[in-house]
Amino acid sequence: MSQTTSGKIIIITAPSGAGKTSITRYLLKSFDALAFSVSAATRSARGLEKHGTDYYFIDVEDFQQKIRNNDFVEWEMVYEGKYYGTLKEELSRIWTNNQVPVLDIDVKGAIHVQQQFPKSTLSIFIEPPSVDELSRRLKGRGTETDESLQARVNKAAYEISFKHHFDVIIVNDNLEKACKEADEVVRKFLF
Repeated sequence: MSQTTSGKIIIITAPSGAGKTSITRYLLKSFDALAFSVSAATRSARGLEKHGTDYYFIDVEDFQQKIRNNDFVEWEMVYEGKYYGTLKEELSRIWTNNQVPVLDIDVKGAIHVQQQFPKSTLSIFIEPPSVDELSRRLKGRGTETDESLQARVNKAAYEISFKHHFDVIIVNDNLEKACKEADEVVRKFLF
């Protein structure tokens, strides 16, 4: 993997529903130096999601072949039969454009990337104000069954226990405030 820029990486991680996607979008609009690292996923596109923009949607067999080929910086089976990962070629594509990749990934994947790039990553953990609030946010999306909601809430509680593995913890009890905090941290890291 050629690191034609500084080789820096910004990782945004959080339990589902904590606000990491909103904060990631805010940072991408605020800094021209940043580029979204599109993850690979074995799930189907939802709503208006587009292949190559939101995710690289690939089937399980293709994903598993890429694992065997060592094509990923990190990958996880996040839910049974649902794989997500960051392709090495995606980071190379962004570095070649002299930009810094922003990875919006799960906690295990974030720890794995940090271990591979210990001196060039900034990792930000977005923490919900409470597990109850997170449950309320997920329920408000209207996309979860009672069973899947409980699975996500349980997973979130587990993921929060790893928050101290990250460089910065931002509690998202107010999205505007959380975005400003993330902006300050990223600005220091880049400049």
